[in-house]
Amino acid sequence: LHLSRLLPLLAAQLLLVFEKNGVVDHSQIAQSALLALGDDDTPTDLALRLDYNIEHILVDEFQDTAVTQFDLLLLVGIGTFAGVYVGAIPGLSVTMAVSILISFTFSWDVYPAISLMIGIYMGGVYGGSRTAILLNIPGAPSAIATAMDGYPMALRGEAGTAIGVTTVMSFFGGFIGIFVLALAAPFVSDFALKFQPRDYMLLAVLGVLLVGSLSQGSLAKGILAGALGIAIGAVGRDALTFTERFTFDLPMMQSGINFIAVMIGMFGVSEALLQLHHVKSPAIRQKITRIVPSWATVRRHLPLSLQTSTIGVIIGALPGTGGDIAALMAYDHAKRVTKNPEVPFGKGAMEGLVAPETANNAAVGGAFIPMMTLGIPGDAVTAIMIGALFIHGLNPGPMLMIDKPDMFWFIVGALVMANCFMLLFGLTGIKLFTKIVEMPRSVLIPLILLLSIVGAYAVNNSLTDVYWMLGFGFFGYFMRHYGYPLGPVILGVILSRLLDDNWRRAIISEREDLGRFFYGIVTSPLSLVLFLAVILIFVSQTPLWAWGKARLRAGKSDE
Repeated sequence: LHLSRLLPLLAAQLLLVFEKNGVVDHSQIAQSALLALGDDDTPTDLALRLDYNIEHILVDEFQDTAVTQFDLLLLVGIGTFAGVYVGAIPGLSVTMAVSILISFTFSWDVYPAISLMIGIYMGGVYGGSRTAILLNIPGAPSAIATAMDGYPMALRGEAGTAIGVTTVMSFFGGFIGIFVLALAAPFVSDFALKFQPRDYMLLAVLGVLLVGSLSQGSLAKGILAGALGIAIGAVGRDALTFTERFTFDLPMMQSGINFIAVMIGMFGVSEALLQLHHVKSPAIRQKITRIVPSWATVRRHLPLSLQTSTIGVIIGALPGTGGDIAALMAYDHAKRVTKNPEVPFGKGAMEGLVAPETANNAAVGGAFIPMMTLGIPGDAVTAIMIGALFIHGLNPGPMLMIDKPDMFWFIVGALVMANCFMLLFGLTGIKLFTKIVEMPRSVLIPLILLLSIVGAYAVNNSLTDVYWMLGFGFFGYFMRHYGYPLGPVILGVILSRLLDDNWRRAIISEREDLGRFFYGIVTSPLSLVLFLAVILIFVSQTPLWAWGKARLRAGKSDE
């Protein structure tokens, strides 16, 4: 068989395999390649005919994309711009903004509606880092880890550098997530489906063990803070039995304590109270010499960013997790693999910005994988987008990939453009934003309190959340005063329901038999790997592990 006839045949077979796996419906292109194998064709005729057929099918199929239509491109840009600044305001979550958009875009065509939502989603995930760096108030839960090293950099006058690094690395992580969505969606979704309740429980335990990384000092204080967070997350009605837990017969506690109110109070109000000790101190002048990080800086952190982006994609593809868990796990991973950071973690380490920002933006592409391939939302925002697609007569899942493959590629294109707009808007206005840190503390403290109150009230339009926020703000102030870390508290609140619900589902599925439960862990490769990871991380945080490492180093030095 002539090589010029073999290549189209192989291309056709490959495209048919993609179609079978639900990646994309390209059967027309495959048929064009097969029909191009005429007996009288010269290699040139064959190439021209195949190229003509593919080109016209692609043009017909992808004529409505966020890249080629100016109005759709404009909507993606507007959404991204709005998302960056909505995400920067504590309490104004991306989930809230996208849910509000459904009522506005109800009568729109599906393409403009999805374009605007995707822009807000991508911009909002990044936007939370702005106030985390400048004011130590994470605009979103996924920016909690960013605040741990971003705010110390702002206190050193390096807020511009911190924002520039987070913008570029968020852009990189976003592209990794989109790349995996475009090329490996069916395979990643197949992997996500293998997770059983016990695997989610083990994943939550892994997250709880992050207290070692988030405890900047005493591990015992970190464990106590994490346990407190788990207890706070358990308040309210049980999701499985609807019985009350820790409510003390108070109606205001039956719906639980909103973790956004806890986060804003712990970080925002406590920061304002701490600043009262330094009201007369001069403001810190920010050095805005270079905003875009140098190529040497990007290249130095490229291996870490690839690792943490992979963590973000995998965690984002697991239904019910999201960018906040991905960012915290990536931060822990960075602390473990970075041997000699230029600045210690928690004091302004650059790696402490790279890891969470690449992970939470890569999780955006990951969250779309189960949505597009299985019809299962990866997080709260994609759950709302599934509702939007249903409203417009589309059925997310495997049939969407077959019946309307152009929608899949439209979403991929919109994500690419939103990521580019995020880079553009993220690198502009930095000098204006850094002026916030340079304001006198007599102005800055009321501004922090105002943002905290507005953010807490905006979550549910409830004064109860404001009271919780103020209460946890005072509590967080005393915790910081006595050296207790705040990160483990928020981590415990976030993981509490994931841990509790999946533990109970797992044990119920094994008929409440612990023997069957552990047998299932040992016999499942995925569960066994997660279980061994839990054991390894737990042991690595004990004094015995530190003693063993010290003995090993001493032995090497003697040699």
